[in-house]
Amino acid sequence: MNTKLLVRKFEQDGYLLLDNFFGPEPMRRLDSRILEHFGDDPAFLHTDEFLEKAKTDVIPWFPQDEGQNDFGLVDDNVELQHLTRAILGDAWHRLSCMVMFSKQGTMGQAWHQDCTPENAAQYNLNRLVYSSDIDDETGGQTVVVPGSHRHGLLPPGDPWVDLENQQILRPRTGTLVLLHGHVWHRVLPIRGRYRYSTNYRAVPAGTAANVTDVCVYRNMRYQFSTETVVEERTA
Repeated sequence: MNTKLLVRKFEQDGYLLLDNFFGPEPMRRLDSRILEHFGDDPAFLHTDEFLEKAKTDVIPWFPQDEGQNDFGLVDDNVELQHLTRAILGDAWHRLSCMVMFSKQGTMGQAWHQDCTPENAAQYNLNRLVYSSDIDDETGGQTVVVPGSHRHGLLPPGDPWVDLENQQILRPRTGTLVLLHGHVWHRVLPIRGRYRYSTNYRAVPAGTAANVTDVCVYRNMRYQFSTETVVEERTA
């Protein structure tokens, strides 16, 4: 793994897709725990207003808060720690480990930024681990606009329309995707039975633990802690 080259690419594009980063056994264990937790028909946890305006059909779970040790084995992976440190600096720290689960027929996630981009130094790093394949048959592919973390605020407009230069990512089992929190990104509708990934969020030194409390969508800014729309956005 050429760390210096990967860091330069991340700084340029705002994301990395690294296939076969994790071996099959830890992925099998994560997969088993995720499916055991969610079952066949889990309920949505967000408010109706959020689901309608954000066009985001995702059910979160924080497994490490419940003592699920299999998720810690991935979090402590030496190569993941090394690459995270190279991108964020020595004093980086972990945020939550969050599994994001979507059911068949749901919309996925509309265009958004995980945190407000006004201060370029304040951001989160999504460390997305895929314990099952995401492809055109399953749906739920991640779409990114490379370099958009350097372009400021996601412009207002249609939450789903294709954006110029967008790239569609199709991670496989064992893939690691690193995604800057200011990158414009979305998730396509779910065609298969379900879609999920595990996000080990991290932040650089000096970044508040609640940096992702306010998320930017093309039609609003939403604050999760208060479950309120804090800004309506129009084109």
